[in-house]
Amino acid sequence: MAIAILYRDELQEYDFGPGHPFRGDRFKDFMAFLRQNLQEDDNYRVFEAGWASDEDLLKICDWDYIEFTRDYFRATNLGLGYGGRFYQYHSADNRPAGKTGKLEEAARLIIGQAKLACDLVQSGKYQKAVSIGGGLHHAKRNYGEGFCLYNDVAFAGTYLLEEYELDRVMILDTDAHAGNGTSEYFYSNPKVLFIDLHQNPYTLYPGTGFASEIGSGEGKGFKVNVPLPVGAGYDSYKLVFDEIVEPLAAEFKPQIIVRNGGSDPHFDDGLTGLGLPVRGFQMIGERVRKMAESCGGKEVDLIASGYNNDVLPYAWLALISGLAGFELVPQEPGEGPPADPLAETRAVVAEVKNNLRGYWRCFT
Repeated sequence: MAIAILYRDELQEYDFGPGHPFRGDRFKDFMAFLRQNLQEDDNYRVFEAGWASDEDLLKICDWDYIEFTRDYFRATNLGLGYGGRFYQYHSADNRPAGKTGKLEEAARLIIGQAKLACDLVQSGKYQKAVSIGGGLHHAKRNYGEGFCLYNDVAFAGTYLLEEYELDRVMILDTDAHAGNGTSEYFYSNPKVLFIDLHQNPYTLYPGTGFASEIGSGEGKGFKVNVPLPVGAGYDSYKLVFDEIVEPLAAEFKPQIIVRNGGSDPHFDDGLTGLGLPVRGFQMIGERVRKMAESCGGKEVDLIASGYNNDVLPYAWLALISGLAGFELVPQEPGEGPPADPLAETRAVVAEVKNNLRGYWRCFT
């Protein structure tokens, strides 16, 4: 069965300007790579979403943040200054390195894609929908950071809970950085099982996502952080899926799975220090596809990150290939990964399971 892919050329406007590590050409370049390696036809269909409205954004943001973000990035796109309150609403890494694209409009498009992806899957038209450009997991209700303006992961979760009245949404974050924004949105909500695989917070931005962070109130035990050691590779990720992710999914019985994360866990990413080879991304996609069988195959995938342009298209294609079951053999551009610190990963897995033992039968 074909999967839906959400993309339109205007995504290239999500561009922080010359010299910034997040540029908008990644999206068009990937779609060219995808079409070069795999025909659309019965494999996938490309859909163009519309832009999110103010009403959509108010599901996840305060109005003063939306207003400032809109006006500030409109000015930077025109090459103009916009004074005063930037650091009230955004961190330094969201500060443009020069003339930007139409960043705020593109951020609205990414929210619009998340909305359409959820609609396509929940309507039964497609089992799986992939939003190219999605996964902006650092943005919060009133603060943007980590190259993220509006959090489409949080929007997808909120939209599924509110509009489709779901009771069990599983969000799996496989980005190398902890999804601190997404975690804040759902930290006390037991309807969202949030599992976050990321590099040890002592060694990487944003410095959150320790194994002890398990949620609060009614949501305690439903927030699962797996801080992987530097260099964690294929065997480490396989262990985490075997021992933590899949047992939790089986017990939680999600009605839909939302996964986010791009290529930055790759061993040659440049900004991060994990050790995943390209075939590891295909394995992640395959594992997600397997877990989704228990909820009728329903899965929404959000892909944007990665900071080595030579690696990015191969890793993204491997993720999608594994998720959709395409018969593609992933290629590794360059030399192989370093040694996998599997013993350290085993210790992390033991700590995570111990912290959650009182909340999940699968860990007792």
